[in-house]
Amino acid sequence: MANGGDQGFFLGMMASRRARERRAAGDEGQSRGGGNMFNIFPLMIIPVIIYSAVALIGGPEAITSVLFTVTMVSGQEWALSLGDLLLVFSLIFLFIETVKAAGSGTATIMNHGLSMLVFVVCLALFLLVGAFATSVFFILMMMTLIDTLAGFIITVVAARRDLAVGE
Repeated sequence: MANGGDQGFFLGMMASRRARERRAAGDEGQSRGGGNMFNIFPLMIIPVIIYSAVALIGGPEAITSVLFTVTMVSGQEWALSLGDLLLVFSLIFLFIETVKAAGSGTATIMNHGLSMLVFVVCLALFLLVGAFATSVFFILMMMTLIDTLAGFIITVVAARRDLAVGE
């Protein structure tokens, strides 16, 4: 208790005060994590849809097409393909999804279930459809798996902490 045990007390007091303020504001029906569409919608589906559109319309070679090259100071040329840009875009969505996973409300749980569905669809596409059997889509599929696993783990840890504070 000597090493930061008082922090738990103060965290509990802050959580209690926030709960009272929510009740006073008439917001008691909505748990942490919110119930709006943003919290339920799995954002990792957006890069999957973009990949699907590009791969099915332009073929898998469209994903590897070079958008531009930059000559570095070392003299080496660095090329950025459409697939590389899509992966960077996907990393941003993965970060947002990880931040959203800190909630423990119903919307957050629904988001994790839908994220699992996105991963299962990606896995089926990767295994069964030739246009999706690329390294870019494999990395994208692994990002959806990380989104699902990290979401569940972060939610469990956050809920455990909420229970510890509530006692």
